[in-house]
Amino acid sequence: MSPTRAVLCGYYGMGNAGDEALLVSLLQMLPSSVTPIVLSGNPRATKKQYGVASCDRKSAFAVLNALNQSQVFIWGGGSLMQDSTSIASPIYYAGLMSLAQQRGLTTIAWAQGIGPLNKSGTRWLTKQVLLGCNAISVRDTASAELLQSWQIESIVAPDPVWAMESKTLPELDDISKPKVAVVLRSHPLLSKNRLQTLTKAIKDFQAQTDSHILLIPFQPTQDRAIAKSISTALGHHNSILSINDPKELKGLFQQVKMAIGMRLHSLILAAAEGCNCFALSYDPKVSRLMSEVNLPGYELANLPDDPSLISQAWIELFHAPTKLSAVQIQSLVDRASIHQQLLRKAIPNC
Repeated sequence: MSPTRAVLCGYYGMGNAGDEALLVSLLQMLPSSVTPIVLSGNPRATKKQYGVASCDRKSAFAVLNALNQSQVFIWGGGSLMQDSTSIASPIYYAGLMSLAQQRGLTTIAWAQGIGPLNKSGTRWLTKQVLLGCNAISVRDTASAELLQSWQIESIVAPDPVWAMESKTLPELDDISKPKVAVVLRSHPLLSKNRLQTLTKAIKDFQAQTDSHILLIPFQPTQDRAIAKSISTALGHHNSILSINDPKELKGLFQQVKMAIGMRLHSLILAAAEGCNCFALSYDPKVSRLMSEVNLPGYELANLPDDPSLISQAWIELFHAPTKLSAVQIQSLVDRASIHQQLLRKAIPNC
């Protein structure tokens, strides 16, 4: 029997650690009988790093060739169908899903976070392609409720990155001070004034906890400038870490006492390793995570103007017991495996 080929479609090869973690999680959960072809912004790097076939996500010829030689098409996790930044993203992903459906491939929307969908056109487009899917899993209850309002059946389970394997990062052993990770990203809500406020709060927090600040740009092209500005302001006892391997990035948090994060997957990776997390929400997906696993934090739009209020909240969390127990984390990991069960059921001959 010839192997089943599956096209994996997501925001892969674009230098975003969260989306790379989703790809690693999907490859980890994909049945062994399936041969993946990953659509990537950097197919050479994707092939080298993960040992899988890959093609240019922007090459019409390469994408059509991949679809023509495959039996399965998978939207591979994340907030692919959203129009908060532009309508280009939902048009691109819906277009590929529609092409796969027209060619008779088994189509799966996997571990999706649907929305925000602010425009009627993108809501209609999303609904139409989801109606044509053979199987759908979502990573939060708000997405499940939206699909239910459209009378579309889906399975809801925690983000699959909760269950991603991890590797230790021994080079952090040389840092004797307690380590605190800070993951900020470029975004309109992180204005110059808010960044200055957060920087002052980090400096005050560091002084009062005698901690070493790990500044982690999850998408270096967007995040490194912010990390450098904070590093310069702190002056000492800080490091900027760019880690390409998602498993090592997750393992990093085994040695981190606390994480302060804007990016969704910085919080998931940290919490999955038993690290206390403080969220700075710039997007509904982060707010949903805060609500669903009871993470402390601020909506960035409502960030206090007084840095001392922020640093005090961080100090209290720094000295607090672990917010998520080992039992709670294991439950999230176990339930995340529901996404794997969906793949086994939906993909033919598995």
